[in-house]
Amino acid sequence: MLLYLLIVFLLQRLAAGQNVSGSGDDSGNCLCKVILPDNTFPMHRMESLEFTAYHLNVSVQQELAEIQSYRSSFNLYLQRLQNLTRRVEAMELGGVSYTELDFELLKAEMREMESLVTQLRASMDGSNVIVETLYTEIKNISLMVNQLESYDKNNVLAVRREIVALQKRLKDCETNQGKASPSPPTYGTCDHGGLTNVSKPFVVQLNWRGFSFKYGGWGKDAYTEAPNKNMYWVAPLNEDARMMESFRRYQSYDDLLLYKTPTDKSLSRFNSYSYDYSSCGQGGGMIAFNNSLYYNCYNSRDMCKLNLETSALERKTLANAAFNNRFSYAAVTWQDIDFVADEEGLWVLYSTEASAGNIIIGKLNSSLFVENSWTTTQYKPGMTNAFMICGVLYATRPVNTRREEIFYKYDTKTSKEGKLSIMLDKMMETVQSLSYNPNDQKLYMYNDGYQVTYDTNFSPDTSHS
Repeated sequence: MLLYLLIVFLLQRLAAGQNVSGSGDDSGNCLCKVILPDNTFPMHRMESLEFTAYHLNVSVQQELAEIQSYRSSFNLYLQRLQNLTRRVEAMELGGVSYTELDFELLKAEMREMESLVTQLRASMDGSNVIVETLYTEIKNISLMVNQLESYDKNNVLAVRREIVALQKRLKDCETNQGKASPSPPTYGTCDHGGLTNVSKPFVVQLNWRGFSFKYGGWGKDAYTEAPNKNMYWVAPLNEDARMMESFRRYQSYDDLLLYKTPTDKSLSRFNSYSYDYSSCGQGGGMIAFNNSLYYNCYNSRDMCKLNLETSALERKTLANAAFNNRFSYAAVTWQDIDFVADEEGLWVLYSTEASAGNIIIGKLNSSLFVENSWTTTQYKPGMTNAFMICGVLYATRPVNTRREEIFYKYDTKTSKEGKLSIMLDKMMETVQSLSYNPNDQKLYMYNDGYQVTYDTNFSPDTSHS
């Protein structure tokens, strides 16, 4: 390369008419002497310039690729920002109660978008007006979400709904002014016209064995003449959702809430080299009545009656009853035999092969003898649970994951059945057991491991009017 430049330089000098001095050697060859100027061609600077230009081109291409990526992300997050704006506006105007999780998701999305826009601002030195506008808008939306969360925590929307409900009740009072209002029914009696409504659920607590024990039952003594009507029992099934191997009692509601001074009872026995489970229970259909716990004996169609004071156990076979998960309730297993109680005493709900799975109502006496029975037309696996009030069977079925419907009733006094629709909210999806207690007129639900109660409302008694 250097030789080529030298030749070019010589030719340029000759073309310019400049003389070049020379001399001859002994062989007659001509020798030329050229004196190059001091300002030689800057070859090293040329190579450095080429190297710099190459790397600059690579950097430009990388920056262009990043800008294209930012443009795609910008369009994506602009669309997400528009969606967020619509969601926030809906939260402002919709009058809907939102959970803490809803706000956390919104805030997480806002933090992600704010981080991206901060990166865009840094890469563009804050010189892009669109990015600055977007950054300001995201900040405003974040502030609005925080305000909405605080607004919702103050339960303003809930208060408004309660005010509307109170206004309606006031209007009803004005309409019915002058009419005699029915006195509340006396606990343990049937001076009413039947179930008309159920309150919102009240979650007492999670069962004492923990969240993994989703199946079981709970309540308090349902005998109207019980010496201790405030004795509570809790019986979670083992994690197999089948066996009741133990249960716990509390002497008061405060003890129940505080897990204080419980009395635990184990039903399995260790004999020689193995455990005996014959005294254990099966399914969530147990109930406490007159200081005894009634339940389906394990792996049989027998009814068990365990005295809570003496631990004496009686058992009697429920003739022809299907068992071992043949006709259990929908969504729960092993509850073929279900014990319930009301103002009129103790009952057992079951099915037989002869009834084709339709539920049978059996009236029990203290000796586990079925005094009378009624066969309904309601298929037992088509209902989620059932309970008795004043000799009337009420059955439930699911509406969705958060609501049940009391849809069917059967009156044992008239042998008549009918349809109704009373909605019953639930905290969790599955109803493992449901029973009524005449001593406080509450429903006791075991709901995916949680102990829940409901108040009941009845229509006035019109039979004597």
